Amino acid sequence: MASSTSRIPGFYQLTPTDRLAQVAEISGLNEAAVNHLQNMGNLSPSIADSLIENVIGTFNVPLGIATNMVIDSRETLIPMATEESSVVAAVCNAARQCRDSGGFTTFMSGSLMIAQIQLLGVKNPEFARLQILSRQEDIRTVCNEADPVLVSKGGGYRDVEVRVLTGRSGPMVVIHLIIDTRDAMGANAVNSMAEAVAPLAAEWAHGYANLRILSNLADRRLARAQATWSLDMLGGESVRDNILAAYELANIDGYRAATHNKGIMNGVSAVVLATGNDTRAVEAGAHAYACRSGAYRSLTHWEVDAEGSLTGVLEMPLSVGLLGGATRSHPTARLCLDIMQADTAERLARIIAAVGLAQNFSALKALATTGIQQGHMTLHAKNIAMMAGAKGEEIDMVAEEMVSTGKVRLDVAEQVLSRLHNTE
Repeated sequence: MASSTSRIPGFYQLTPTDRLAQVAEISGLNEAAVNHLQNMGNLSPSIADSLIENVIGTFNVPLGIATNMVIDSRETLIPMATEESSVVAAVCNAARQCRDSGGFTTFMSGSLMIAQIQLLGVKNPEFARLQILSRQEDIRTVCNEADPVLVSKGGGYRDVEVRVLTGRSGPMVVIHLIIDTRDAMGANAVNSMAEAVAPLAAEWAHGYANLRILSNLADRRLARAQATWSLDMLGGESVRDNILAAYELANIDGYRAATHNKGIMNGVSAVVLATGNDTRAVEAGAHAYACRSGAYRSLTHWEVDAEGSLTGVLEMPLSVGLLGGATRSHPTARLCLDIMQADTAERLARIIAAVGLAQNFSALKALATTGIQQGHMTLHAKNIAMMAGAKGEEIDMVAEEMVSTGKVRLDVAEQVLSRLHNTE
């Protein structure tokens, strides 16, 4: 190893190939490792280098297709990018089991995002609040001038709200600009508008502007999905009632809710990632929304209808778009949108909500019947087999033996593989 320093002046100015060469020298990577990182798959080095800083390679995540989905009476194939076993299969199974009940019905509350402006040093905050509210038309003009393209597509400024909050250092005035971002996720648009309005608002309030940034709690951009599973598909009343009991625990206990909602996000984040959208923004908004009552609760709600069938509802913020960022520039993301025929941001959000509900149903049903491990470990066993060195047909052979014995572990996989090699 020639050097162990992380101080590399001008690193950002190098090409991906030259950056990789420097990293290989410092880290002691061998030729095989360098060749592996140089293979960027179906993403060109130039595109990768334009998406983030200091690129040396790409990290490929499996891309699967969820089948069986009927969403708003439309047959829909759904690309999902994830590394976790059983996620795609869970959505397929849930969708198959509610097809006879009409599949998933979805709704969207709108495409409004919030930009926040924090004003500090305001001596009379309640008076300032009214001063700002009285400048609505001035605010509209400044916001819309900041992004005329968005306005030309039917979006732009819609409203303003002003709150007075008290922190450790005293009162602060917090302005919410309500912006319709249409088919864009909208972060850049609302941030630009907040920065344009901030100095004027500070002048009106006789204070100074500090934060000027969007909120990822997009509670004016809610996606909703609902579906029904009949008793025949569930396997009887006892399964239904156990699912309801599992949901009730998630809705009253934060320890269970965290895992329950994580399962929902297994499906949601897989579609968000596949389409080049911001997984962190969606996840942050979802978990913040789960706390809106003052306690962290389930994002889904489960009930029994008049026929005794199980009904599920998912409601969550979904700030996703078709314009800008990786969604526009990543070729695989564009293809994924084509596959699911998501021609508007609203359609994409509604699809994602349906996937989240499907994922939650499958997890709850597995927990209420065979347990989560049976299906998950059957798929996970293949990963363990590959970790042990299995290749080709060996992967299935090793995985099947581990599942049949109920011991899905690396040491067991190594033992099975060794035995296979010795008998060849």
